[in-house]
Amino acid sequence: MNIAIFTWEYPPKIAGGVGTYTFELARQLVKMEHNISVFTLNDGTLKTEELMNGVEVYRPKLIDISPIFPEVVTDEIHRAGPGMNFFSNIFIYNILVSSKINNDLIPNENKCFDVLSVHDWLSSMAGLMLKKSTGLPMVFHIHSTEKGRSLGDGSRIISELERKAADAADRIVTVSWAMRDELISYGFPSDKISVVWNGVDPIKYSPERVPAEACQQIRQKYGIQPDEKMVLFLGRLTGVKGVDRLLNAIPHVISKFPKTKFVILGKGEMEGELVRLADALRIRKNVIFNFAMVPEEERIAHYAACDLAVFPSLYEPFGIVALEAMALKKPVVVGARGISGLREIVVSSGPTQCGYHVNPYDPQDIAWALNLILGDERHAKTLGENARARVLAEFTWNKVADRIIEIYAKAANITLPPAVKPVQLDK
Repeated sequence: MNIAIFTWEYPPKIAGGVGTYTFELARQLVKMEHNISVFTLNDGTLKTEELMNGVEVYRPKLIDISPIFPEVVTDEIHRAGPGMNFFSNIFIYNILVSSKINNDLIPNENKCFDVLSVHDWLSSMAGLMLKKSTGLPMVFHIHSTEKGRSLGDGSRIISELERKAADAADRIVTVSWAMRDELISYGFPSDKISVVWNGVDPIKYSPERVPAEACQQIRQKYGIQPDEKMVLFLGRLTGVKGVDRLLNAIPHVISKFPKTKFVILGKGEMEGELVRLADALRIRKNVIFNFAMVPEEERIAHYAACDLAVFPSLYEPFGIVALEAMALKKPVVVGARGISGLREIVVSSGPTQCGYHVNPYDPQDIAWALNLILGDERHAKTLGENARARVLAEFTWNKVADRIIEIYAKAANITLPPAVKPVQLDK
């Protein structure tokens, strides 16, 4: 199949899970002998066209429309302040990639595409325009919703773009059953929605790949002694990730296990607030902040160096970070209230248990699970072994690609040849 993927983030510029997802999916589909073209954002420092791992990547150079954009947008975008520049960049990105395909690649280079793979609202305008102009089938991937990310509020414009793209799409793909329920509750067409869990590369994310020296360097960097435990949070420092609740749980942990250090790794608007909260709770001796987006290899080393990982999200459609930690044989504590794909990833009881589900709104509940793991090394090791086994069984990118390509083929009314025909979709 010839597949056009639209994603606002793609290596070497990745801001979150969508970039990781589209990169890994594109690579896997190329391995399956499909032709993949990715259309993504250019911050002005990147090549406008290149071949990466067999994937054609197009990054039209943005045009600065900030001088005129405020005059033609709604009051809501006006009120976004600095965010208005982001809106203008996204708007122009969608226009440019649509024009590239419609006015250049198809008529001048005789490129043909079987399906448009559109990821989140950030690429929805391109999907809508190209579906109308070319008649190509569109599959809309919804990784999260604006209402969910904002815990019930958010941008009306973004929510409307999500809904318009969903209505126009031939198929909708989302990342968890919890997310599917959320979409249906908002009135999205249930008959179009397929659930395909995300994945992780178990070779790249393998404890055997990380030298002991790399783990020691991470722990030494944070001043963590050999007899101390390291608890890792990695992610965006924003309210929906529940980091403030985690900090409020720490006094309940260090009262029992004082030789525990918490590493908070990430960036976000809550940085200052979290430092002030740690000071108010008098836990700064046990909390190390690293306000940074680290390269993937360093991220892997952090997982390998920690004793357990905690992701107390209030809203999490999936949660690739949990998979990454699990692949490194780490027990995990995850938020499991409300819309939580983490609840589907992590087995919380029985012989295959790999972590604990907690109420992320309750710091004492978070502390309860952390203390259970910190207090029993044998149990922690079993959880970690089970975690990697679950990743290998359910969450590899080849499984993701098998399921996705079947959805694309159905949307495009294409029968796949036996050589690339995927496994049957899970019910």
